[in-house]
Amino acid sequence: MDDTQIAGDLSRVLFTSEQIAERMAEVAAQIDADYRGKELLLVGVLNGAVMVMADLSRELTSHCRMDWMAISSYGSGTQSSGVVRILKDLNTDISGMHVLVVEDIIDTGLTLSYLIGNLMSRNPASLKVMTAFRKPEAARNAVDVAYVGFDIPSEFVVGYGLDYDGHYRNLTSVATLAPHIYS
Repeated sequence: MDDTQIAGDLSRVLFTSEQIAERMAEVAAQIDADYRGKELLLVGVLNGAVMVMADLSRELTSHCRMDWMAISSYGSGTQSSGVVRILKDLNTDISGMHVLVVEDIIDTGLTLSYLIGNLMSRNPASLKVMTAFRKPEAARNAVDVAYVGFDIPSEFVVGYGLDYDGHYRNLTSVATLAPHIYS
């Protein structure tokens, strides 16, 4: 879905699909360099990271494995509920593996802090985080993020996997959602 098709739902476009693709290629090159000679497991956080994981993995030049987790701290609103739940766990034993968690967005850091603690208890050889988008102003939990696509303002954004109540994930750009949609 192109932003011109739903312009009335959006306040402004932050990043075009071309800008996102270019940045994912740059991040993938950095990951390739950092993990050269190591087997990497990408752990995508569902549902939002589907687009990020697909594009990032296709840009990597080295082999990697993939697995998925579903973690939730959002309801149907625009603010974190404060409760973190595992909805789908990994199928892979990560003990001794180099793990890269792939996120769509880091907002308060609550969900990611919980996820990192959970995964570290499984004894990976290493654990790092990559996120397509980060809201530095919204952070409440200090989380070390090795790879960041874009820092964004603390506004409600949709597109490229980011949703509002299950909608807008297939928007190819990333844009701020117009307040009349969620108020």
